[in-house]
Amino acid sequence: MTIGQHPVIRARRSALPAAALAALLALSGCSPDEDAQDRGAGGAQGGTGGPTASLAASGSALRGLEALSVKGRAPKTGYERSRFGSAWSDTDRNGCGTRDDILGRDLRSIRFRDGHCVVVSGTLVNDPYTGKDVRYQRGRSKVDIDHVVALSDAWQKGAGRWERDKRVAFANDPLNLIAVEASANRRKSDGDAATWLPVNKAYRCPYVARQVAVKKKYGVWVTRAEKDAMAQVLVGCPTTALPIGSAPTKAPRR
Repeated sequence: MTIGQHPVIRARRSALPAAALAALLALSGCSPDEDAQDRGAGGAQGGTGGPTASLAASGSALRGLEALSVKGRAPKTGYERSRFGSAWSDTDRNGCGTRDDILGRDLRSIRFRDGHCVVVSGTLVNDPYTGKDVRYQRGRSKVDIDHVVALSDAWQKGAGRWERDKRVAFANDPLNLIAVEASANRRKSDGDAATWLPVNKAYRCPYVARQVAVKKKYGVWVTRAEKDAMAQVLVGCPTTALPIGSAPTKAPRR
């Protein structure tokens, strides 16, 4: 699929300044005069020169995008949530499940059941996906913990070949987890950047930057349409930093 054909990109392409469009074309491996067969083929593109380099700061998400491999989506055959371990394992050995760790990180005005671990209530201020404030109440929650790079998306782009310990680490890595409004998370489902972006436009740059960081950290590839969509977002914020996560890419064995 060419950049001009992609629906997310086509709607906004006319608004891109010439330099940004040139960077987008260079980053996605396209030039204005190449034929359709060349535009649809090939792996990750990019180098150290040209318009992309002038826009993408060292350590930026746009530069990080250049490093991602481009391949087709593998079959979903064999995918199950259990392939990534039991839900919300305590991989960091702090005595709390990952879900409560992320709620404790992302919510405000938090109340704990035991004063430390189990979050019973709080408020998600300025939800990343909708921009709204969302009240969290355990058992009646309108807040989900979302895998920014969905597990099934990762499965089809490399994770199906990983060892189990790497998949468990991926599923519980705080870099790949954020608290979000539940209905927005359900609409996203297992979509990638080519099929879904937050309605909250202010969060699109940080969202795509985090996806790039996760995929780069774990070696998850992207499809051509996905890379084009990511580039379309990031050329509008070329100095957005690539997030860094400290969690290991292999879960400790118990």
